Amino acid sequence: MPNSRSTIAFAAIALTFAAALAQQSPSKRPVAIEDFFAIQRVGLPRLSPDGTRFAYTVSQTDHDKDKSETALWMGFLDGREPIRMTAKGYSAGNPRWSPDGRYLSFQAARGEGRSQVWAFDLRGGDAQQLTEVKQGIQSYLWSPDGKRLLLTIRDPKPEDLMEEAERKKQKPKPWVIDRLQFKRDNVGYLDRRRTHLYVFDLADKKQRQITSGDYDDRQPAFSPDGKLVAFVSNRSEEPDGNSNSDIWVVSADNTDKGKTLLRITDNPGSDSQPAWSPDGQSIAYATVIQPEIIWYATTHLAVVSSKGGTPRLLTRQVDRNISSPRFSADGASIHFVLEDSAERHLAKISPQGGELERIVDGQRSIRGFDLGPEGAITFLSSASHQPTEGFLLRRGQIEQLTEVNRKIISQLQLAEVENIQFPSSDGSEIEGFIYKPAGFDPNFKYPALLRIHGGPVSQYDFGFRFDPHLFAANGYVVVESNPRGSSGYGQDFSLAIWQDWGNKDFQDVMAAVDYAIGQGYVDPERMGVGGWSYGGILTNYVITKTDRFKAAITGASEVLYASNYGHDHYQLQWELELGLPWDPESRKNWERISPFNSVARIVTPTLIMGGEKDWNVPILNSEQLYQALRRLGRETQLVVYPGQHHGIRLPTFIKDRYQRYLDWYGRFVKDQEPAPSTPR
Repeated sequence: MPNSRSTIAFAAIALTFAAALAQQSPSKRPVAIEDFFAIQRVGLPRLSPDGTRFAYTVSQTDHDKDKSETALWMGFLDGREPIRMTAKGYSAGNPRWSPDGRYLSFQAARGEGRSQVWAFDLRGGDAQQLTEVKQGIQSYLWSPDGKRLLLTIRDPKPEDLMEEAERKKQKPKPWVIDRLQFKRDNVGYLDRRRTHLYVFDLADKKQRQITSGDYDDRQPAFSPDGKLVAFVSNRSEEPDGNSNSDIWVVSADNTDKGKTLLRITDNPGSDSQPAWSPDGQSIAYATVIQPEIIWYATTHLAVVSSKGGTPRLLTRQVDRNISSPRFSADGASIHFVLEDSAERHLAKISPQGGELERIVDGQRSIRGFDLGPEGAITFLSSASHQPTEGFLLRRGQIEQLTEVNRKIISQLQLAEVENIQFPSSDGSEIEGFIYKPAGFDPNFKYPALLRIHGGPVSQYDFGFRFDPHLFAANGYVVVESNPRGSSGYGQDFSLAIWQDWGNKDFQDVMAAVDYAIGQGYVDPERMGVGGWSYGGILTNYVITKTDRFKAAITGASEVLYASNYGHDHYQLQWELELGLPWDPESRKNWERISPFNSVARIVTPTLIMGGEKDWNVPILNSEQLYQALRRLGRETQLVVYPGQHHGIRLPTFIKDRYQRYLDWYGRFVKDQEPAPSTPR
């Protein structure tokens, strides 16, 4: 649980939402699938250099047109109505202010073009295109003097350099693969094209490559004087064979494409997210110091001299994940996002170490922040009954900057959300949430759904999640838990499932169900289970170990792990946790924890789902599970979404998936004869 000193809390805001929920008007309506598309997604607000305006993005999904679009907006701190800066018909992202505040820039791919940098001259006029890179850019930054842009660009394909007419004549060619890591979800098969850094001069429109080699370079950051660039790269002998990445520094004016570099860190784990101190003497970064335990390891905050040397690890005793470090303007503190016990806070700590301070805390989920002038901080935050919005922390006060979802949320009957703590079967303390239908009566027996999060090193937090509100609107009590393996509770808690999936985490999610039943309002004869990714994997364990659930939905899951080796994009992680699958001793690990080997025990009607092109958790395992259940004569169905990766993105398919959720649970859980209610 949170245990450090707090200065600013969301108590007042949380109470406001709680009061609004308690007084929900009878005119409010239940949450429907279509509301998923009405809820808009807000991008991180960035303050202008003079602190009077802020830029942000708003994304909205059009189900009828089967697409999403992101618009750039400019808001004003004096209370004026915000202005939409970009027209409909294309998406804009990554807004940034020029250092003098004269220009508001963004990334967009207009028409048939690739993503480029565009900018509004705020004295008037339409946006002007600044870059013209044939293959497009991945990201950009302004130099401190405003005269250059730092571009991140992936090497072009041969066809990227062709004229349109010539490109259309090209015939498909085979993939020729020679990398150890040869595929990636949302990318496909990997080639030797790499991502490098370029400096673009705004005056003469010329760009100069400042990094090169058979490596990917990312997360660049200009030094305060603009002379140096820190970046992240894995430049080990075999980058595909480890999870290493280091912080490097290169001159922004170099002419040898970055052959002359200064290596700042040499930790065998991941060092990333570099941020310069205001005097340019130090670099703060996120670091993983135990790469051998892969994603179970805690990410810490460290600081090192910008010339290299021995780093100072600032948060080791905290034993919680940190991200996005940034120095304050005076260099006296380093700000970062801290994940802790189903909450995500904004915290800071001295570069010399010591006790951290939570400057924005409470039952909230903060997903990003930016430092503005005069100590102001903008950030994104959501809560159980509030989708993500932009906020401002200024002079000790929190202000809400955006309210794009106020209207839709004011119309909906949202679930009552209870944060719970309960013991697992071995006494371990577990945290979770229970979502209760509108008009909840504790004397009734409700059908219940156990929903399991992905990861496994992730967590359910206080942020807004549409799914449980939708299920609650359809009459279910929704039970969520953060079983062992989850993040937010320290490294040992995450590591508890090492080579032991489906054991302690199974005990913990079942303890959540038993806790809910023990409250007297859950019907133990009408329960369903399900999840996506690791949520689907743990669902597979659940239904091989118990017949207590009347229905299961397993999405993007795995069951026969050895069949994934060389087929998904996790070859390194499989090897580190389970060993090489052809080694007789290691193979025992693979087989011991594969749910497929217990598939004959499954009697629960099971809906199996996944994306056709998912290379994260390939559809192969879903097909194997389906084939086995059909051969066994069990009630089952397989749904494969064409062209989709690990996350289902096409609006038509999103709606289809939600409807299938409700139909499957409705058929096998809700339509069962309810247990009699017990007066209390």
